[in-house]
Amino acid sequence: MSKEATARARSSTESLTGKLAKFFADAAPVRIPVQLTRVSGQGTPISESTVIEFGTPREVLFTSELPLEFADMLHLQNSDGTLDTDACVVALQYNGGRTAVAARFTQNIANWIVKSYV
Repeated sequence: MSKEATARARSSTESLTGKLAKFFADAAPVRIPVQLTRVSGQGTPISESTVIEFGTPREVLFTSELPLEFADMLHLQNSDGTLDTDACVVALQYNGGRTAVAARFTQNIANWIVKSYV
């Protein structure tokens, strides 16, 4: 005799940044608050606070509400200064007013994920 049962489906609400992270094989989840400043382009640099959600040895992935474009130069700094570097936008994924961003460091930063947690 069979019994009827119901099961709750798994949520498919993967974050926008999580979807972009699939294109970066080494991407590991992190949660590092930073101040992000767009330093390229015309006019005054603009900033916002955001959170690095994924990282690789060479890239950071986060969401942003700034008007960013491919190859924009960014400056990233965490609150204690252990991460204070420039990066270049290498990938964007738009969704409404939010954008998932992947940015590659302009210089080699050894163990940046470990340093930013210290």
